[in-house]
Amino acid sequence: MLKGQLIAKASGYVSVAVHASSSGRVVAVEEHPVPHPSGLSAPCVIIETDGRERWVPPPPPVDYTRTDPSHLRNLVREAGIVGLGGAGFPSFIKLNPGRGRQVETLILNGVECEPYITCDDALMRERPREILAGAHIMRHALQARECVVAVEDNKPGAYEAMREAAAKEGDVRVVLLPTRYPQGSEKQLIQVLTGKEVPSNGLPIDVGVVVHNVGTAYAVYRAIRWGEPLVSRVVTVTGGAVRRPRNLRVPLGTPVVHLLRECGADFDRIDRLIMGGPMMGIALHTWDVPVVKTTNCIIAATAEEMPPPEPPMPCIRCGACMDVCPVGLLPQQLYWYAQARDLERVQAYNLFDCIECGCCAYVCPSRIPLVQYYRFAKGAIWAQERERQKADLARRRHQARQERLEREKRERAERLRQKKAQAARAPQEAVRQALERAQARREEARRRAQEQARERAGLARERAGAPPPPPSSGDREG
Repeated sequence: MLKGQLIAKASGYVSVAVHASSSGRVVAVEEHPVPHPSGLSAPCVIIETDGRERWVPPPPPVDYTRTDPSHLRNLVREAGIVGLGGAGFPSFIKLNPGRGRQVETLILNGVECEPYITCDDALMRERPREILAGAHIMRHALQARECVVAVEDNKPGAYEAMREAAAKEGDVRVVLLPTRYPQGSEKQLIQVLTGKEVPSNGLPIDVGVVVHNVGTAYAVYRAIRWGEPLVSRVVTVTGGAVRRPRNLRVPLGTPVVHLLRECGADFDRIDRLIMGGPMMGIALHTWDVPVVKTTNCIIAATAEEMPPPEPPMPCIRCGACMDVCPVGLLPQQLYWYAQARDLERVQAYNLFDCIECGCCAYVCPSRIPLVQYYRFAKGAIWAQERERQKADLARRRHQARQERLEREKRERAERLRQKKAQAARAPQEAVRQALERAQARREEARRRAQEQARERAGLARERAGAPPPPPSSGDREG
């Protein structure tokens, strides 16, 4: 097994390939704990590394300016690139605007608005030119008219690095935004930069905008320019229990425990282990989980840094959650219907417009874990939708089977009818054929009798010496 070698193909449209992040040999494909809110395991490819980091032979370089956008998207998909901002949505899909749609603006998201996370900040400071090169490739794939890079003002080093690199390009704008949470969310960032509002249950492409993370742009550059699939990413390792917080370039699949050891974590002080930011991150139940493509930050928090949540109290209907919701939803109503498992009503209040930023839970005086209820409701709706799709598939298969049985029944009945009709016609046909044969025999006998009579008459005339009779009209020639 070589580094960069394909080890898992994409199984569907909304999926990408997985490549080996190090050379070695595959020793198992088995269930293993993964970073997921459920704490459940998933199938994983276990590679025993050899420490030699031998790469697969690189493909020839691609000149993206002379490459069809569809081929570029296929290369991005084959490289296994997903959104590295945390969502993990396949990047090749967002690079496909669809037929008849014009992309006005490509936005590179370098906002990184949650505390603790600095992986994008480090990447922009150290690799600004490569990020912009990836932006040009994305812009060509989308045929976008302009490209904007968004950076918050708490990252002055990243802003200066990106601005200097963009000044040499001349066709990319770098915009400095005030630090405000959750400005890094896709829809909020679009509204701040362009003034356009993405409609409810809509997509950014509906307003002519596509948003990608700066880390995704860097990965696209590496894939198109050097043929390098996504096998590593920058991860922030921080928290009160970490002695040397830093950003590390980490091969995918590396156990989190190795990152903690590299940064001098005090395991005895770790009270909570979080992947992502403190607002939207998920708790890890073990530090043996691997780094995945969406692992942007690991927070090893102490009990003093992030105290355990207090027991929730009844809702007092203060409305504070509604005041801070960046999407303008009604979190209180969403909470009531999610708690009651009224999935139809909770969808009527636009549950899926919730970005799960956690602002409502943060300001709730009753300490109600509102986001957990929303995630539960979304999961229940998705499960219900999957069951409905399975039921629809079973119904369609049953209908198809019934139609097939009815068709076979009609075909058997038609064959039986034809067989009976043929059997009914058989005696009549036999009688007709027998009559024709009898008639033919009678005609043949009559002809032979006539010939014999003529022969006898001719013999009699010869004996009597009489001249032969004149030929009949049927015997004349000409």
